[in-house]
Amino acid sequence: MPDPDPTVITRRIVIHGRVQGVGFRWSLMERAGELRLDGWVRNRADGSVEALLSGPAEGVDALTAWAHRGPPHARVDRVTWQDEPGTPDQPRPGRFTQKPTL
Repeated sequence: MPDPDPTVITRRIVIHGRVQGVGFRWSLMERAGELRLDGWVRNRADGSVEALLSGPAEGVDALTAWAHRGPPHARVDRVTWQDEPGTPDQPRPGRFTQKPTL
């Protein structure tokens, strides 16, 4: 079995600020689709937005950078992230989904 592509990474990000009710999840899903990333996004009960991104490191880095700005009506105060081993649950290349609020 060949080694996994070292340029493919999985990253969990949590975005804090005014990020719910401003189209953040929808915008993040759209951007992830443009970058052909796998993963998911969801609101959290504490008012933050959480996402799991998986794909080429360049695309994951680009979406992480975008998350620091977000869509026009968002106010991002802080983004925390951590690279993780593995891939999202039931990955589908180029498919990004929305999960229920946690």
